[in-house]
Amino acid sequence: MATPEKAAAVAEIAEDFRSSTAAVLTEYRGLSVSQLTELRRTLGAGARYAVVKNTLTKIAAEQAGVTGLDDLFVGPTAVAFVSGDPVEAAKGLRDFAKANPALVVKGGIVEGKAMSADEIRKLADLESREILLAKLAGAMKGSLAGAVGLFAAPLSQVARLAEALREQRASEAPAAEPAAAEPAEPAEAAAE
Repeated sequence: MATPEKAAAVAEIAEDFRSSTAAVLTEYRGLSVSQLTELRRTLGAGARYAVVKNTLTKIAAEQAGVTGLDDLFVGPTAVAFVSGDPVEAAKGLRDFAKANPALVVKGGIVEGKAMSADEIRKLADLESREILLAKLAGAMKGSLAGAVGLFAAPLSQVARLAEALREQRASEAPAAEPAAAEPAEPAEAAAE
């Protein structure tokens, strides 16, 4: 590195790699400045989209301990550094690329794992973290309700069985009393 400006740029990019949950590399050839501004707006506050120099970014990635991206540093490159939910950023890039085919997702890194462009597209097809957590909570609630029913079933069966036995004894008891009373009367009659 010949200049302090380049050293500062490498340090900044390396820090971006370290502090991000994901980094998606794209090729932006053919996009206007206004389209890049629109893309930055689309990604939202949880992501920073930066046009970078390949050699400096490659050095910064090495300094940050990021591996598996060397083949992606070809042609004009921009990186979306994501500090929030990687799924939301991947969806933003996918949707923008549909409207602007000049944007090409090359690949990236998500939580320390290198991902291809296809894997980034699959990530974009996932539902957001909040929706997945809500579905998990709903499934757990359903499972708990089923468990309550399962544990309550034997108790209700025991209660029904006890009630049936009580009713059976109650119906047998009046029939047993007159039968016991009848033999007593003939004994009194025989005594007279």
